[in-house]
Amino acid sequence: MLPSALRHRLSHLLRPLVPVLAGSDPRSRAQRMALITFVIRILSAAIAFVSQIVLARLMGEFEYGVFIFVWVLAVLFGNLSCLGLHAAVIRFLPEYHTASALAEIRGLTATIRIFALLSATALAIAGAAGLWLFGRAIESYYVVPLYLALFTLPMIALGDVMEGTARAHSWPIAAMSPTYILRPLLILAFMVLAVVAGLPHDATTAMIAALAATYVTTLGQFLAMAWRLGRHYVRGPMKIELGRWLRVSVPIFLVDGFGFLLTNSDVVIVGLYLKPDDVAIYFAAAKTMALVHFVMFAVKAAAGPRFSAAMAARDLHQLAEIAIESARWSFWPSLAVGGAVLLAGPFLLSLFGPAFTSGVPLMAILFAGILAKALVGPVETLLTMAGRQKLCMVLYAGALAANILLNVTLIPLFGLTGAAAATAGAMFVEAAILHLAVRRTFGFTLLAFAGARSSNHKNEAIQP
Repeated sequence: MLPSALRHRLSHLLRPLVPVLAGSDPRSRAQRMALITFVIRILSAAIAFVSQIVLARLMGEFEYGVFIFVWVLAVLFGNLSCLGLHAAVIRFLPEYHTASALAEIRGLTATIRIFALLSATALAIAGAAGLWLFGRAIESYYVVPLYLALFTLPMIALGDVMEGTARAHSWPIAAMSPTYILRPLLILAFMVLAVVAGLPHDATTAMIAALAATYVTTLGQFLAMAWRLGRHYVRGPMKIELGRWLRVSVPIFLVDGFGFLLTNSDVVIVGLYLKPDDVAIYFAAAKTMALVHFVMFAVKAAAGPRFSAAMAARDLHQLAEIAIESARWSFWPSLAVGGAVLLAGPFLLSLFGPAFTSGVPLMAILFAGILAKALVGPVETLLTMAGRQKLCMVLYAGALAANILLNVTLIPLFGLTGAAAATAGAMFVEAAILHLAVRRTFGFTLLAFAGARSSNHKNEAIQP
């Protein structure tokens, strides 16, 4: 149906995708997962962006800032309450699958769900006790939303381990669609329904909507994954190696926790020092620029199993090739996407409201830090899959300390500009120390510009 010239041109453009979409080798599967993840993240970013605009317009800067501060805390602590098991499953499940260790697979997939629910519930109870004891020291407009946020923690934790299980099976749609597509859509839908029903346009109503959306999404994902796992593995005995899993997951928890805090601590510290209006403006600028982050997320999702396979084969040359290739996949698309977002920044921020356009300079500062991280690629995934969790934990602790120090120093002096500069500076520190760690640990230069000559370990095995 297309003109022959156009058909000929499209065939040349699409031909490289054929092996990616149809290939069964590890490289093609990883690229296919990265492509699907990339598409989901694009769709997710669009949904999240539109939903945040609508929420900001419905609530205004002050109430929107309150909601954002509380919701970021809920997602942060819900993720941390898994104690790293949501990431450890990606480390162990491919290993068990290769060895056909079905009993271990059954034990792992069942145990992490129960553990996540129990640990998140315990954290929620501790948080409620803390709010009851120290609630008078907190601004009154935060108290009720914080109580509501505590009820979301078990479902956020369960959703995270379900996502990790799906990623370990290379099921990107099942892994990311519930959290990154369905949940934000439901939050928006429930909020609009609440406003139509006459409820107040405030942060409490928004947290009720988020609470309902989280439960609907996570329970649906749990049922779908239970059905799919039941079809994938026959019923049988379970073998639980909780001690072994925790020995790996706790360092991952610390690494991911430091990384997650690095990503979100700026919003939290801005909320501690400045008014909710400033939180709203900073969050809009940061999350608009964070549209670039889905590039790294997609590459990380694809690179993890490949790093694990290279480690299992003890092939250092292959590991170096995968790492440098992943850095290229991270940097160049991040540069292109980030440049486009930055150019459109004034228009994008104006959609939130007239006051939000003051965040455009913040976007430029944050973009520099994002590019620094993209230059070295998913280094934390490489170190984790290579069994260097403790090293990664120490490095992220240092980066987090630099981040907090920069934030608490610069925010009181320069306000929102100080927050953006502190976050970007922490990203530079993080990229630098991770690059040095890979060079000292594995002996190759990990940069997007590095070539094959950066590694001279063609026949060298990885030392345990």
